[in-house]
Amino acid sequence: MSDVLTRLFATIEARKSEDPETSYTASLFAKGPAKCAEKFGEEAVEAIIAAVQGDEDGLRAEAADVLYHLQVLLSASNLRWEDVLATLEARAGTSGHAEKASRRKR
Repeated sequence: MSDVLTRLFATIEARKSEDPETSYTASLFAKGPAKCAEKFGEEAVEAIIAAVQGDEDGLRAEAADVLYHLQVLLSASNLRWEDVLATLEARAGTSGHAEKASRRKR
């Protein structure tokens, strides 16, 4: 698989210090993690709508938006993309049912 998501996260991190007037990413950071979460939610809903409507092109575009806004949210929350990848790696080979049940015990 391509490392496009890792490169995207590096770009997002670099945009934190840019001018919010000229960088969309910087403007999201300037509004704080709550606004970043809101934008992520909006994009997720748009992806759901495209999927329900059977709009493959729309879903493809919205899924890209979801991944971008998720990474902005992670960065705004002081998490790294590698943290998420490590969590996925730790779950590899574990039944989804078993993994979900283990989270309820925490």
